[in-house]
Amino acid sequence: MLKDRNSSAIVAVSDLARARRFYEDTLGLTRAQGGEEDGVLGFRTGDTFLTVYKSDYAGTNRANAVTWDMKGDLIETVNALRTKGVEFESYGDMDGMTFSDGVYSAGPVKLAWFKDPDGNILHLTEGM
Repeated sequence: MLKDRNSSAIVAVSDLARARRFYEDTLGLTRAQGGEEDGVLGFRTGDTFLTVYKSDYAGTNRANAVTWDMKGDLIETVNALRTKGVEFESYGDMDGMTFSDGVYSAGPVKLAWFKDPDGNILHLTEGM
């Protein structure tokens, strides 16, 4: 039924104007649909969309909200985001992985996490 369909993420935020600035200016996403007056923003990300909507439940999720497959440029992306003020998360020891400068690594696998202004956890992966 769904195996040949794209999936997309949807993220709750408390302030659409602040979220728009973060997702457009900080992450470099292009808005493809919606507007603040609509209460929802849609951003193009690869072949799919990331939908951001205003909600009273913004920031209550404590798990990954969005994951991006970086296909070989995770370190460069981490460095670029850091220059825009993004702070990367540390989640302590992860079995078999080393942690350095905001990135967990084990062989070809690299992982990094950061948060949007509402605390939604955003995840970069490489080599998985």
